Amino acid sequence: MGIEIERKFLVSGDGWRAAAHAVLPMAQGYINDSAAIDSGAQQASVRVRIQGEQAFLNLKSRDIGHTRQEFDYPIPVDDARALLALCVGGLIDKRRHLVRHGGLLWEVDEFLGDNAGLVVAEVELDDAAQAIDLPEWVGAEVTDDVRYYNLALAAHPFSRWAR
Repeated sequence: MGIEIERKFLVSGDGWRAAAHAVLPMAQGYINDSAAIDSGAQQASVRVRIQGEQAFLNLKSRDIGHTRQEFDYPIPVDDARALLALCVGGLIDKRRHLVRHGGLLWEVDEFLGDNAGLVVAEVELDDAAQAIDLPEWVGAEVTDDVRYYNLALAAHPFSRWAR
C-alpha cells in the first residue's frame, strides 16, 4: 500500500518560474465524481492521467488532509485516452513545473482551461511532521481545503468560484 504525505499551498507571484527545471503537460479526469466521495458512497477517487508521454491510473483514499492512501499504476497512453472519454465532470488541464527548494521537490501546478488563473504548489514529504522551508513564492496553505483537490476542481472549476 502506498501512502502519500503531501502539503498544498497557493502560489503568490512568479518567483518559482526561474527555478523550474522541468515542465510536464498533464491532462486528467476522474472515473467517479466528487458527490460519490463526499457522500461516502465511495472511499477513493479513481483518476486517469496523461503526463507527457506516459499515462497512469491512480486511486487515492478520500481522507482529507496531508496523509492518504495512494495507488498509481502505469497504463498505455491509448488506454488513458479512451478512459478520459469516460470520465465524469470536467477534465483537468495543467502544466506541472518541477522546482527544487530546501532539499525537496516542489510541484507547481499551473492550471489551464476552466481552472485558468489557479496556481498551486505541492510538496510530498517522508513524514507528516517533517519541517519544510517554505519558498518565498508560497502563500496560504490549502492542504485541508477540499475545493483545491483536483477531483473537486473537475466538478467545480476555479473559473466558476465566487471570489
